[in-house]
Amino acid sequence: MRKRIIAGNWKMNKNVTEAVELATEIKAGHDNSDVDVVVCPPFTDLYAVHQVIKDSPIALGAQDVFWEDKGAYTGQISADMLKSVGCRYVIIGHSERRQYFAETDETVNKKIKKALEYELTPIVCAGELLQEREAGETEMVVERQVRGAFDGVSKADAVDVVIAYEPVWAIGTGKVATPEQAQQVHKFIRDLLAKLYDREFADALRIQYGGSMKPENAAELLTREDIDGGLIGGASLKADSFLGIVNA
Repeated sequence: MRKRIIAGNWKMNKNVTEAVELATEIKAGHDNSDVDVVVCPPFTDLYAVHQVIKDSPIALGAQDVFWEDKGAYTGQISADMLKSVGCRYVIIGHSERRQYFAETDETVNKKIKKALEYELTPIVCAGELLQEREAGETEMVVERQVRGAFDGVSKADAVDVVIAYEPVWAIGTGKVATPEQAQQVHKFIRDLLAKLYDREFADALRIQYGGSMKPENAAELLTREDIDGGLIGGASLKADSFLGIVNA
């Protein structure tokens, strides 16, 4: 049985003081061993947050990584740097990285390979825009992104990846895909993975929902067969709402 995974993407929120406070509250309130919990603060908060959670079951994740080990890449952060501050996970290919910072399927693939090289677990995002859903292109877009992400990644390496399906039209808009809509795309992704690798692999890989999950809708979403957790944005910025999702 796949273990649930709830990851909080804090995005560009929380200075160091605020991040330590939030991490402390989450640590104090988390006692659910049935769920893997990950917090993903901004780069500037990673070390401080790790000092709070390092002796707890809560894992540290980053929001992005670069595909080179080192060099003249001003503003970039390497996988080795992330490992050195305690990261175990890294979000790759989030829709906001694609929208604002020219992330492509090719760069997502390069980042995944580098993360795996350093034994960081990639949380790989895939999902469609509103106009793509309305045009009936959801499966086409998601398939292109998933195939691109896993291109050249061996089955042995790919087993450590987590996928986050994020309907872009449901992020920060207050809209949420119905449990039926979310399940349909999660199943499509799982069936696609079975084609790319095999059914046993596909049935073992965890797929999160990343579209405005909240304590109020988490339980219904998480009861669906192919939804294995959530990549949480706004609701991860307060301990009570984040823990509410974990406990759902």
